[in-house]
Amino acid sequence: MLLMVVVSTLLIPMLSVIGMKYMESIPSLHMASKRERYLPFTTVSIFYIIVTYFFYLRLNYDDLIVFSLVTMTGSIVLLTLVTFFWKISAHLTGLSGLLAIMVVLSWKYPSASLLYPMIVTIVLCGAVASSRLYLNAHKPGELLAGFCLGFGTCFVSFYYYLLS
Repeated sequence: MLLMVVVSTLLIPMLSVIGMKYMESIPSLHMASKRERYLPFTTVSIFYIIVTYFFYLRLNYDDLIVFSLVTMTGSIVLLTLVTFFWKISAHLTGLSGLLAIMVVLSWKYPSASLLYPMIVTIVLCGAVASSRLYLNAHKPGELLAGFCLGFGTCFVSFYYYLLS
């Protein structure tokens, strides 16, 4: 199951973006401007919607796995919609979503020791944000917007799913 999730949500979207580069549909893998992100982000969003559909209706997996896919798909679709108006950090959207899920899980299961994984995720968020600034890939507002989008989407979704 883990292999299926990794292949369908990481490997295939990554290969499709690389394919777009080699077919010259996008000028570079860096996607420096928001205009360069339209096609790859839209393609990945559509792919995530299809994968989520199959996991939900066709494969009958555990509700939490399907809900996680729905939440990730929602975050990616929102990121894609925002990209048409403003370039925000997709890296921080994903990492902050993971952080939000850990926060909600630590509230739901206080006996589980999620302190160290949360610290690692916070450090990763800081490292990724710092590197994106260092590389001039984003401005601070774009990083903050990406962080807020991922954290907000995943926190609200998992909060109501797990704690309600």
